[in-house]
Amino acid sequence: MFALDPALMWWLVIAEAPMLVSVYWMLHSIRRDLDRTSAHSPGGLERTREDLAGFKLEVARTYVPLSLIREVDRRLTEQLLRIEEKLEEMRRQGESRR
Repeated sequence: MFALDPALMWWLVIAEAPMLVSVYWMLHSIRRDLDRTSAHSPGGLERTREDLAGFKLEVARTYVPLSLIREVDRRLTEQLLRIEEKLEEMRRQGESRR
């Protein structure tokens, strides 16, 4: 192992100190935020669920093209109409057998 000059070691310590303080501050901030929004606090889990639902809605609004939403809606409507027709046909067949 090689020996470093004491002056160089001093500069390394000076450079590392602000980074260590920053890491400590980030961890402290994260812990404080987690404590504030903890699931153990009253309503914390519900608030988190509401935030997630809001985020999902925002993603759906901004990232899904309106044309795709319309196409899916049209296909679902057509499928539901087909199912309804089949059920109506089965009901009529059941009535005619009586």
